[in-house]
Amino acid sequence: MAKAPASSSSSSPDRVELLQGTLDMLVLRTLVFGPAHGHQVAAHIQRTSAEVLQVEHGSLYPALHRLERKGWITASWETAKDRNRQFKYYRLTAAGRRQLVAEESKWRQLAAAIARVMGTAS
Repeated sequence: MAKAPASSSSSSPDRVELLQGTLDMLVLRTLVFGPAHGHQVAAHIQRTSAEVLQVEHGSLYPALHRLERKGWITASWETAKDRNRQFKYYRLTAAGRRQLVAEESKWRQLAAAIARVMGTAS
């Protein structure tokens, strides 16, 4: 399992850890909506997961750098519109869009397979 805990490093019964590769897919999906800096990416994942997933900086930034090395996202330093401060904004590339489609397909297959196995326990 990847280290992208849903809560702080303290042990919690509600803690959820992402399967390896899932964080990359979630980051790519977030960037479909447009450029974002790291904090915006993490906040979007947390908000859209109904607060279940809280991506820590120690997991997010290595994922962003990995996706950039693979050519799935690009990054550039820009001044935020509402602040006089520079942020590194990440953008999805055409290759990243293709990768997202492939990852979503694999995710659906995995989720369906797990659902079938869990359904046999009833």
